[in-house]
Amino acid sequence: MMRRTRRVTAAAAGLCMALAAAGCAGGDDGGASGGQGTVTVWTNAMEGRGVVFWKDAAKAYQDLHPDVTIKIQSVQNEDLDGKLQNALNSNSAPDIFLQRGGGKMQAMVEAGQIQALELTDTDRNNVGEAALEGVSIDGKVYAMPLDTQPEGIYYSKDLFKKAGIEAPPTTIGELKDAVTKLKAIDVAPIAVGAKDAWPAAHWYYNFALRECSQDTMQEAAKSLTFDDPCWTKAGDDLADLLESEPFQKGFLTATSQQGAGSSAGLIANHKAGMELMGNWNPGVIADLTPDKKPLPDLGWFPFPAVPGGKGDPSAIMGGAGGYSLSKNAPKEALGFLQFVVTKEQQEAYAEAFDTIPVNKAAQGVVTEPYNISALEAFNKAAYSMQFLDTVYGQNVGNAMNIAVVNLLAGKGSSADIVKDVKAAAEKG
Repeated sequence: MMRRTRRVTAAAAGLCMALAAAGCAGGDDGGASGGQGTVTVWTNAMEGRGVVFWKDAAKAYQDLHPDVTIKIQSVQNEDLDGKLQNALNSNSAPDIFLQRGGGKMQAMVEAGQIQALELTDTDRNNVGEAALEGVSIDGKVYAMPLDTQPEGIYYSKDLFKKAGIEAPPTTIGELKDAVTKLKAIDVAPIAVGAKDAWPAAHWYYNFALRECSQDTMQEAAKSLTFDDPCWTKAGDDLADLLESEPFQKGFLTATSQQGAGSSAGLIANHKAGMELMGNWNPGVIADLTPDKKPLPDLGWFPFPAVPGGKGDPSAIMGGAGGYSLSKNAPKEALGFLQFVVTKEQQEAYAEAFDTIPVNKAAQGVVTEPYNISALEAFNKAAYSMQFLDTVYGQNVGNAMNIAVVNLLAGKGSSADIVKDVKAAAEKG
């Protein structure tokens, strides 16, 4: 979802992320505000506990700062980028908004559309320097991270047990075996919302992470060149997996997060065994279960190893975004961001989104097995790569996502993915 050549550091490109260093919220005064006015916030939390968190956080901040009003606006995830870009271009952007990071953030910085954040030592302790590096350009911080986002495969432990799958797959061969066993119990092995494009494309991203070396992926982030054979091999791997018919019927027209028929909804209702997704997924799934509660048998495992791949088998895909301030945002907006990374707010955030908070002092609330598994894998990873449609910019990212869906639909090949990506890179 992002754009062109950049001067971003390797960490800002999401290539060497690490978990945030220890931070504490002691002595926080609730954010550096003291002023007055209205602050607008755009988030992609649409329903359930996520929306409740933002409303509660706004109220808590307003209780501390009665002269400040925080207005929360939910924007559907798939609509957010387009609406935000239009708002930025027309000088009508919200004060605070969800930041994807990578090339998208670089473009906003180059266009003078967002502010560098003037953080205190307390802020830096709350977030951790490693996490801040992931949203920094030329030494300046342009977004406030709220959580870590390791991507992996979420699965139903109950369905795995019923299918006779004794342990999560560690290789692609084992993943194919799991697909066969889940089919035998009349369950869709893997759910994917290909209508949204990016969830399907993430399968290609992860195969590329396994097939391409770290150096190759770093170089592509800088130069947008995709000449290494590993990019085509990643597409071949996906095409090979597709031959096993691993996805649910109608996956090409299914959404990822909206309703019981979405990929997350299929997991929530035990209609599918697995879904590849970022660590926001448990919260989405919880809002789609019949009782609107977390799925009790939800598990997580890292993307399986690919034989012969040049990428480190422990490497992990993940996000590195946060929330940014538009260029005209008032100081009260920064105060609210400072507030939501304090220990108490981070604990509430983690519970609302079933995620791993960036503030290490708040990570004691991470008790769910799937999050513990993700956190352990993230800590052990040799390196992390940010989502490719973020790293490579909007033009290249969109072209990649669409080309992957075309492959899955039988309308394209692995060579076409590389061809279309190269063409998009040449256009800038």
